[in-house]
Amino acid sequence: MFGVIPLSLVLINVGGLLTLIGFFAYAIDDPTFNLIGFFYGIPLFLGGLALKSAELEPVPFTKVTQPNTIKLREEQATPTLNQIRKDVTRFRYGQEAHLDIALEKLGLAPSDDDRPVLKGLEESEIGGAYALTLEFYSPFMTIDIWQEKHEKITKFFGPDVKVTISPDDEEEEINLTLIVDRAKERVTSPV
Repeated sequence: MFGVIPLSLVLINVGGLLTLIGFFAYAIDDPTFNLIGFFYGIPLFLGGLALKSAELEPVPFTKVTQPNTIKLREEQATPTLNQIRKDVTRFRYGQEAHLDIALEKLGLAPSDDDRPVLKGLEESEIGGAYALTLEFYSPFMTIDIWQEKHEKITKFFGPDVKVTISPDDEEEEINLTLIVDRAKERVTSPV
């Protein structure tokens, strides 16, 4: 449930409801519900508003993931690829942008204003291997800068991953495709 519904929205609704109950209880002189509304409702409501102001929406998938690609993901995806997919497709709080720390470490975000913005995600199969494509809007970082960082990006995303960098159809978009370097089944622990 919490993967689809943002925590901020839950807190705003629950806090707002308890606050309204508190005000109603105050009007009819019911001290028990009055205290519940004021001591729980208002802090929950304000906490929800604070989270909403620091909320980072999930990145959408640009294409529907096919069942055979999901099977490939389960068999081949590295822990790093799974972590990236899970992190960018859920609500985040207190971050400026998705993958902001990774982009800074790779030297692709000299400042907050120049940082590429992750705008889409796509899972696919390339040559029998699972691939995760990160689609960036990158008006300040040209394809040449991305290509210069190719080796560093490959090392950053871990072993068993090949990286391809290509411009999208539009000038200011870059596709960073992370491809599992082997097509054999990966042994995974049941944890």
